[in-house]
Amino acid sequence: MSKQSDQVPADKLALYKRLLDAHPEIELKGGLKLPYTSYQGNMFSQLTKAGVLGLRMGKAERNAFIAEFDTALLETYGTVMKEYAAAPDCLLEDTERLLPYLEQSYAYAKTLKPQQRKRK
Repeated sequence: MSKQSDQVPADKLALYKRLLDAHPEIELKGGLKLPYTSYQGNMFSQLTKAGVLGLRMGKAERNAFIAEFDTALLETYGTVMKEYAAAPDCLLEDTERLLPYLEQSYAYAKTLKPQQRKRK
């Protein structure tokens, strides 16, 4: 049994699921501790334990997003995720407005080299 504090806030998870439901090609992965999306092994969105949505984008798109929404790079577990912009809460609540940025993130992931599965 996991502790509630180890899980992302339920309200933020519900908003993230609503966003992903708006894009049928994108599937939620992970669990209550680290919900995320990936394409060919490359993660392109994630919801942190604090309930902050991070979107992975190319440099130009990421810089424009950060400037437009007065936000910053995503920080999680004490690490700055250099390719991820943190989406402000007001944007996470607005699925229609956020969806194009999720699509940008998905498109960026499609340009990345597929990750090879590590075998034990």
